[in-house]
Amino acid sequence: MKLSTILVTLQVLLATTGFAKTLQVPGDHPSIQTAINASEEGDRIMVAPGTYRERLVLKANLSLIGTDENPELTVIDGSGKDGAQPGVMMAEGALLKRFTVTGVGDYDEALWKTHWEERGENQKHGDIGVFGVPAIAADGVSCRIEGCIVRHNGHTGIALRGRNGMSVDPVVIGNRCFRNMGGGIGIMDGAAGIVKGNTCYENFLAGIGHSGNAAPLVIENDCHDNVRAGIGVSEGACPVVRGNRCHANRRAGIGIRSGATTRPVVEDNECNENGMAGIGVEDGAEPILRNNHCEENALAGIGAQGGAKPLLVANTCRRNAASGIGLRAGCEAILWRNVCDANALVALGLPEKARAILVENTFLREGGMPPLVAIKGGSEAIFHGNQLTGGGVAAVLVEGRAVFVGNAFQGMTGKSGNGIWLWKGSSAFGAENTFEGFKSPLTVADDARWLGEKP
Repeated sequence: MKLSTILVTLQVLLATTGFAKTLQVPGDHPSIQTAINASEEGDRIMVAPGTYRERLVLKANLSLIGTDENPELTVIDGSGKDGAQPGVMMAEGALLKRFTVTGVGDYDEALWKTHWEERGENQKHGDIGVFGVPAIAADGVSCRIEGCIVRHNGHTGIALRGRNGMSVDPVVIGNRCFRNMGGGIGIMDGAAGIVKGNTCYENFLAGIGHSGNAAPLVIENDCHDNVRAGIGVSEGACPVVRGNRCHANRRAGIGIRSGATTRPVVEDNECNENGMAGIGVEDGAEPILRNNHCEENALAGIGAQGGAKPLLVANTCRRNAASGIGLRAGCEAILWRNVCDANALVALGLPEKARAILVENTFLREGGMPPLVAIKGGSEAIFHGNQLTGGGVAAVLVEGRAVFVGNAFQGMTGKSGNGIWLWKGSSAFGAENTFEGFKSPLTVADDARWLGEKP
């Protein structure tokens, strides 16, 4: 074994055995930073309840812990301190646990209220994904931030940033981030790690935001009532977003945008009662959306626009105020085994030159006048093995081009109009489909073309 390796091993052993010290604040040191300055790698600093008006720079492998189980009682207040320094600057291997961090920068209540009322429509996109002066900063380091409250700060609550291609894997677990003038938690510039079990609400941007090739595992967080999305993914970020609850946000539950390199895996999330879509995809992003539940959102359960190319697998979209799934503006998508049930307008809408391949999906609605599925604006779709039940004027309205093979169309006897309604200038092919309960299984306009089997 090399001498350098032996020395590193000895350093680690010394830091994790009885040689490490425990320092008390204010018992041994009057302030937290003086205790940090007096500490050595591997030491532990225990901080009694109180308000400490300072901003901190930690040391490597240092543990900074509030002694009380309630983090509300041990407060790091950055008010009036160095405006360019984060509230807490983490270090490699450091632990921060059970503190409230507040007053880092200016929290602007009036501005927050204005953008809340505007649903974030007039926010500058350039502010999204900016490191700024966060309350807690992990800048190019792997560390652990646990059980803290991060509130009423002038920028991002907790910011995680990679550096120079380094592998950075911070762990952010069980924190509560609210009323910050950036996002609750921001992950950027290649940072990975784990973000788990946090509650992020009423933040000025997203509850949890990703940008700049970030790729963490984001699991079991609760993101609600944020001015933008509950969870936002942009600018080449490719996180795994799993098992989160995103509800009552002013925009989407989960928002995904900014280019074909933005390719998150978004699965097993609950996205309900948001002010826009449950999950919204735009700007050419190419996510995998799998087994998400999107219910009672103000627009679509899942909506895509701006040339996005999502893969949708086994998602459930129910009781949304517009469509279950909506694909607009040149989107291309593959849909497999999704369920769209009881949505107010259409189960599936392709209104603007979108293209979709639909395999073994289930589209249902008991009443209503609009078609169950609308293929409009020159859109194109291939249907294979889908179940379409209910419908208003039609189970599928086509104003473009479509292929139907092996689908089951089930209308409501005496209440459903057309199985397939082919509008002027459109064309479609059909084979091996079944139709029951419609006044007319197939209606073809004078200058439309139907090829294949006639029902």
